[in-house]
Amino acid sequence: MSSAAGLPGDRAPLALRRPTLAAFVRDPVAMTGLLLLAMVVALGLLAPWIYPGDPLAMVAQPLLWPGETWAHPLGSDSMGRDVLAGIAHGARISLLVGLIAAVLSVAIGVVVGAVGGYFGGWLDDVLVRITELFQTVPSFLLVIVLVTIGRPSATVVVFAIGLASWPVIARLVRAEFRSLREREFVLAARAQGYGHSRIIFSEILPNASPPVIVTGSVLVATAILMESALSFLGLSDPNIVSWGRMVGEGREFLRTAWYLSAAPGIAILLSVLALNLVGDGLNDAFNPRLRR
Repeated sequence: MSSAAGLPGDRAPLALRRPTLAAFVRDPVAMTGLLLLAMVVALGLLAPWIYPGDPLAMVAQPLLWPGETWAHPLGSDSMGRDVLAGIAHGARISLLVGLIAAVLSVAIGVVVGAVGGYFGGWLDDVLVRITELFQTVPSFLLVIVLVTIGRPSATVVVFAIGLASWPVIARLVRAEFRSLREREFVLAARAQGYGHSRIIFSEILPNASPPVIVTGSVLVATAILMESALSFLGLSDPNIVSWGRMVGEGREFLRTAWYLSAAPGIAILLSVLALNLVGDGLNDAFNPRLRR
């Protein structure tokens, strides 16, 4: 039964699922972003079949320009490595790092924000202070410190980005829980003897999920940018192809072979743009006022 009747088990997100999806599909901006994102994902998934060899292997004459040979459509770098093969394999790393780091930050933020917003009191005060402590340090600076302390690898980069990004989600979830914890369906759930964990994860969290989903899509784009920046600075695994590392390695040839930095830079731009367009579309779809 619905929350309007004052009973537990509010299913408003389930009831809005169909009109929300319809509004998202009708949004040309969201569909454009989804199409771009699908193309990047497809490139990353098909990379092992399109370019089955090592993307770091020297396979051509150094500094071939794009279009100079069909075997290497985007040319080769100063080491004779195929640029398109690097972009294809780099898509896998960038998307995986962005997605896993965003999931990690959302998980931490949801737990911290839900516990603080639901229980309140001294526990909420402590969690708010911890959140503010993390927010006083610039996110990228914290990521650099964490990666420098640990061994530069994909795992360390994911952990560092996830640990630096969760305060945004925590504050958002806390605000949603504080506004929802006194609603009729929550009071009815307490009256029926539901435990705190069931109320948090089954009653309140589904109703607080739309803004979390929208922010999560933006966090994926932010994580991709952070990973690219770390790779550009040389703070990533040197044995893994990364768009940021390709941009960094190509900056020495900007006058003579600008495409070495431009090609992976365009890949980063399109990926981040696609995720932001999808996030805007989700925001419009989840907002009833914007739908109307």
